Amino acid sequence: MDISAAGVNFMDTGARQVGPGAGGVPFVPGVEAAGRVSGLGAGVTCFAIGDRVAWVYAYGTYAEQIALPAASAVPIPGSVADEVAASVMMQGLTAHHFVTEAAPVQPGDVTLVHAAAGGLAQILTQLIKLRGGIVIGLVSREDKAGAARAAGADHVLVSAGDQFITGVLDLTGGEGVHAVYDGGGESTFRASMRVTRRHGTVLYYGAFIGKVPVVSMRELPNSIKICYPVFRDHIPVREALLAHSAEIFTLIETGQLKVSIGKRYPLADAAQAHLDIEFRATTGKPLLLP
Repeated sequence: MDISAAGVNFMDTGARQVGPGAGGVPFVPGVEAAGRVSGLGAGVTCFAIGDRVAWVYAYGTYAEQIALPAASAVPIPGSVADEVAASVMMQGLTAHHFVTEAAPVQPGDVTLVHAAAGGLAQILTQLIKLRGGIVIGLVSREDKAGAARAAGADHVLVSAGDQFITGVLDLTGGEGVHAVYDGGGESTFRASMRVTRRHGTVLYYGAFIGKVPVVSMRELPNSIKICYPVFRDHIPVREALLAHSAEIFTLIETGQLKVSIGKRYPLADAAQAHLDIEFRATTGKPLLLP
């Protein structure tokens, strides 16, 4: 969930922010957003008051105003709207991590993208296509198939749970796919393994959906690889955050990457937004507007 157009007051350059990752409740949720700089802490020289910025992994973002470390923010190019910038910080960088480092997509690779109508999957699909890959998109309902196709999916399957095995194997001549991007959790994980071809990769990022699957090494078919791609490994230093976010913004500015914004909710309706996501009642990227 993102917030658009929050105010930003930067801490000094050495400050560390305390949030749920540091322990303790209650806390204000949210880690990404976009807005304008309203204040500067001691030693902050990389931004000026009034600058448009987007940020990620700054806890407490479900707010009208936030203080955050300057190192967590990046400048927004002039032609990129605040709402678009807010929509790509976590999901855009996550998708970039998947296709460039966790399981680099090569031209002609066949991939399987779960929840293909969602915000992350729509960005992921476009990045795979830009790298010359082929996308099989999975959606939970027929009315979501159009969003997956609009993002560029070559094939779309409507499937609940693990019912996609036959369809994927049919589309790949029984070979399976080179990479699976599975955010479905335990209910889909083993099926994802079964549709992965020899030496392929299953990228599992469903740790917050249901139980974490427990798999014996001897269960792995076709000498496949299992990857749990951790977001922070893609941006371990500020230089990586600046470089990767700039690449995403350039793709947006040149029209090569289109961001699908879903429903917009008032900040006060954050609970409803979470319920809509839980029950798969959303497409694209939901936004909270303070």
